[in-house]
Amino acid sequence: MRLKLYHSSYIYICALVFVCLWTQCRFEDIDDDDAVVTTEEIVPEEAVVNEEINYESPRPSGNVYFAEHFDDVNRFKQRWVSSEAKKEGIDENIAKYDGRWEVEPPVKDGLKGDLGLVLKSKAKHAAISARLDKPFSFVDKPLIVQYEVVLQEGQECGGAYLKLLSAGKATADLRQFHDKTPYTIMFGPDKCGNDHKLHFIFRHKNPVNGTLSEKHCKKPKERLEEPFKDKQPHLYTLVVRPDNSFTISLDNKVINEGSLLEDFTPPVNPPNEIDDPNDKKPDDWDEKEKIPDPDARKPDDWDENAPAMIVDSSATKPEGWLEDEPEMIPDPNAEKPDDWDTDMDGDWEAPLIPNPVCEKAPGCGPWKPPMVANPAYKGKWRAPLIDNPNYKGKWKPRRIPNPDFFEDKSPFKMTTVSAVGFELWSMSNMILFDNIIVTDDPAVAERWAAETFILKRRKIDKDSESLFMRLVKYTNEQPWLWAVYVVVIGLPIVLVIVFCCGSSSKERDEHRRTAEAKKTDAISPDDNIEEIQELKPRNNVPTSKSDLEVPEEEEEEEEEEKTAAAADAAAESEVATSGVQDEGEKTKGSEDSKPEYTSVSEPEVEIIEEEEEENKGADGETAAGDAPRSPKKRRPRKE
Repeated sequence: MRLKLYHSSYIYICALVFVCLWTQCRFEDIDDDDAVVTTEEIVPEEAVVNEEINYESPRPSGNVYFAEHFDDVNRFKQRWVSSEAKKEGIDENIAKYDGRWEVEPPVKDGLKGDLGLVLKSKAKHAAISARLDKPFSFVDKPLIVQYEVVLQEGQECGGAYLKLLSAGKATADLRQFHDKTPYTIMFGPDKCGNDHKLHFIFRHKNPVNGTLSEKHCKKPKERLEEPFKDKQPHLYTLVVRPDNSFTISLDNKVINEGSLLEDFTPPVNPPNEIDDPNDKKPDDWDEKEKIPDPDARKPDDWDENAPAMIVDSSATKPEGWLEDEPEMIPDPNAEKPDDWDTDMDGDWEAPLIPNPVCEKAPGCGPWKPPMVANPAYKGKWRAPLIDNPNYKGKWKPRRIPNPDFFEDKSPFKMTTVSAVGFELWSMSNMILFDNIIVTDDPAVAERWAAETFILKRRKIDKDSESLFMRLVKYTNEQPWLWAVYVVVIGLPIVLVIVFCCGSSSKERDEHRRTAEAKKTDAISPDDNIEEIQELKPRNNVPTSKSDLEVPEEEEEEEEEEKTAAAADAAAESEVATSGVQDEGEKTKGSEDSKPEYTSVSEPEVEIIEEEEEENKGADGETAAGDAPRSPKKRRPRKE
């Protein structure tokens, strides 16, 4: 009872602690000065949010060239232009850019009032673009491009990259935006099969002849599979600086960085020397390092015809080999199928099975000696190799100055950007784009992310966070709670262990003996013997073999009593002591005939003898003329 009460109190205390902490974690307002939302290092005041995560369309501040949150549908329709062009060099049926775009909220985990640009079509070419508020020129300020992508249905094969279109006549009419439209930078995720990419491609202008060529950034070391399958928003950020360095971040974590001069293929600057395309290898140029020795001769005893393996002449047939028994025999239990057609299928034959007689024998069938390696085998003779005296090394064409060599020390100075656009083909639809920004101030981009992407991630984390994780998180913020847990949870656990497992060995032995005694029908010392003796004769229902023998023993007892009475009448002259002795013998005989249920165990005999001694001491000496009573003899219990 005490243990149940203790357990109930313990459960109540723990439940109370968890409820209190959960209530505090759930309803505590974290709009104090220390709970502002940050990205990496900047802590903007506008990014302060509460537990409800109220979203408002961001308003960029600072030097911004383009900012789009897609929350204003009317403004989107005025600003963005869908392509009406056709792709060159492919079938007319699939050449048209007829992919469908819509502005709508995300399928799940969206903020109230937050909309995005969604590609609704798959397996179709789709293109859409918008003008920058002002062109970006690569002079002395960094370029920062940032936007969000949500692959709401995952991605099988296709891209989700953004193009920064070059200023010029080719981009004057955005309705003709297509795959050949000149761009300055292409940045964003792309996947097909198991090839996961995060593109950063820029078009470099040759300062000598003015031609443009694509430069592809090295692959990042980080694995990129997760953003393509988790169906959650991800933030892609590109920073290109005037010192030719670049940084690529995914969800505010840097995953790739380097230099425009060193980390692109092909390199920005060509080599100053190249192989002479007109140089050819001379006909007598010998590239063989080793040649067969021309002076070597085959030895006279060299036998090229000797076989590699020969029969082992020392082998003998093992004893018990059953040479007359085949290794395989027809299955005696096989039966011809009912649909077997002899004309079509031929004569039916039972399938072969291993001969059971051969299982215990060394082998069956004709015995053949095994093959061994031939010690006289030498194989085909070949002359040994020696150094080639005419070896001239590996031939290489001579190097000449590169006629197209140039050195561009500032590849950052790219073509001016006048528009942004998506030109895609994807096997997956429902790709959502949101919160595009082009700026030259890192703080502006970080503040923009804090007001958009950080809020989305916060909501997703909040919705997916379990009570236990929230409790751990809050406890880490309030370290003093660990002491409370030790007192409220740890101390009761120790007390329960001590209470349940701390009983003495003497008590455990006593409980064990009591339990074992209760498993049998034998009378134990704590049973009331008089009640057992009074109750059992009144119960006429036999419960054992000894109980079934009771009536027969009672008849024998009555006959003995009659015989004893006749003997007393005939011996009236005998002394009283002898009569008493006869009576004792009669009593002894009657006692010997008592049924089995009156027998007691050895502890019971000791108790009865002690009671008789006490009665004797209380009454004094036995009455005169009475002989001392002999102790009753107990019949042993019948098995």
